[in-house]
Amino acid sequence: MSHLKRLAIIAGVVLALALFIAYELFWAPNWFDGDRFITVSKGENFRQVIDSLETNGIVRSRVLIDIAGRISGYTTKMQIGKYRFKSGMSNFEILTDLRQGSTAELIIVTVPPGLKPSRLAHILFKHLGIDSARFAQLVNDTSFVHHLGIPANSLIGYLTPMTYKFYWQTDEENIAKDLVAQFWNVFDSSLRAACSARGLTMNDVLTMASIVENETSIDSERAIIAGVYYNRLHKNMRLQADPTVEFLLDDGPRKLAYSDLDRESPYNTYRHEGLPPGPINSPSKASIIASLYPVHHKYLYFVATGYGGHRFSRTFGQHEKAIRQYRRVKEAQEELKTSGSLN
Repeated sequence: MSHLKRLAIIAGVVLALALFIAYELFWAPNWFDGDRFITVSKGENFRQVIDSLETNGIVRSRVLIDIAGRISGYTTKMQIGKYRFKSGMSNFEILTDLRQGSTAELIIVTVPPGLKPSRLAHILFKHLGIDSARFAQLVNDTSFVHHLGIPANSLIGYLTPMTYKFYWQTDEENIAKDLVAQFWNVFDSSLRAACSARGLTMNDVLTMASIVENETSIDSERAIIAGVYYNRLHKNMRLQADPTVEFLLDDGPRKLAYSDLDRESPYNTYRHEGLPPGPINSPSKASIIASLYPVHHKYLYFVATGYGGHRFSRTFGQHEKAIRQYRRVKEAQEELKTSGSLN
């Protein structure tokens, strides 16, 4: 065999080996069952990301994708986000995806009505990986609140409950802006006109609606309960609304103790007359409508029936009777529960 032929064979083998290595590093498919997810968070480095890829069974070899990333220079720029990877993707496709953020997924987050800001911040942290402390701080940042056009000193009441779509670790400011933008869609010009017609401020209506929101989940009761509280306001009676005291609790939600009712705060409607200074949560549109258009009646009191819903009373004597009925129902339910557990 001639020297040239021998060199040609060696070159062919080296080329084939180089192509095989390049194929394994960059283009060989990574097979796995179903779709797999990882999240890339702010501050994570390339090593942490490929750890996640390996842990979630997305790559065949951590070493191979590490080398591929370093050769291609894709180790320094990665987009944060929640990623969905499909079986059969190559290392190069995965690295390109992470660099460009092309398949970063929108995350569905449902914000229910009636949440305290701390609870809302926790939900956003859980689903989106945001800084919950930063979000909570923005809620009470007066300059930020006014920048969004809110005529109040807090965003409480103005963070509209609904279902949203956000990317992983969207900036806390942008999340707050989106929730407030939806508020203006809900509290539109017709509702603002209704406020003016009734001689109420938007903050007054939202404050009443936030109390109603935490009193009942039954739509047919909302406007009746709003009517009860407006009746008490017109008679210069204290609202004595439990939700305003629950708002002050750091360890809630829980059953209120009598000592809770003595807490000194302008939000405690057991101690102070009139509406509290502002909303205690972000109410639903149903509670806002109920607070703008309450049912006109003569009820001044209400208490739970024990079966769902409330019993409404005009006099304190009727109210005391309703409370006794409620207690008998609860005692019967507890006895039934106890006897059932014994059996």
